[in-house]
Amino acid sequence: MSTHSTKGTALITGASTGIGAVYADRLAKRGYDLILVARSLDKLNEVAKRVQSATGRKVESVQADLTVPADVKRVADRLAADTSITALVNNAGIAAANKLLESDPNYLDQMIQLNITAFTRVAIAAASAFVARSKGLIINIGSVVALAPELLNGTYSGTKAYVQNFSTSLKNELAGKGVTVQVVLPGATATPLWEKAGVNVHTDLPPEWVMTTEDMVDASLAGLDQGEFATIPALPNSADFEVYEKARLALAPGLSRKNPADRYGIGAQK
Repeated sequence: MSTHSTKGTALITGASTGIGAVYADRLAKRGYDLILVARSLDKLNEVAKRVQSATGRKVESVQADLTVPADVKRVADRLAADTSITALVNNAGIAAANKLLESDPNYLDQMIQLNITAFTRVAIAAASAFVARSKGLIINIGSVVALAPELLNGTYSGTKAYVQNFSTSLKNELAGKGVTVQVVLPGATATPLWEKAGVNVHTDLPPEWVMTTEDMVDASLAGLDQGEFATIPALPNSADFEVYEKARLALAPGLSRKNPADRYGIGAQK
């Protein structure tokens, strides 16, 4: 498959395996050239060769470890300077499944650096560049654990809650500026991420929970086409999330007030 038309270039982090590699295939088929970013150059080149062969698109491999600040800056600088880039898939991340008190603090630091610090730097670089051109697409990959902090490691779910909150704020800030923001909240997905976290998704989780990466990405792109901001590929009824959001927003008038709530009895003591 080959096409001469182009939608510009999509930069995809964490593109050497799993979700990122599937996004590479799908976005190339939609007419994007690609810049693929990950630590393993060999795996990136394998993905690049496969995508180029199947689609005829231009694909560049960029080796970068986004737990290293200098590499994060290099990727952010590319997003800021390369006017051919029209889309970002902010996908790079790692997970933790151990109980918090059984976790290695150094690993948790690394997870925060990748899932939050690098994620933020890359997103801001893309958003600033896209706003300047009044056009662009940012897809942030979160997780359903953002909505279910009782699951897995509190640090991991916290990083994904950050992705959800950041994306919501970014969408509001960029409204009317020509930039589309989508946050994707996958459930359990059959990717190498879980193997690295010590979880075998095929044996440690109920099979009815685990979605393939292909189905996850295809559903997410269908959600994008339908104009969804938050896409939860497994959620049967999107209205359930809308109810959740309305309940959250309904709290707003009472979250910050001059006087403590009556139930605390503070006013009665004065």
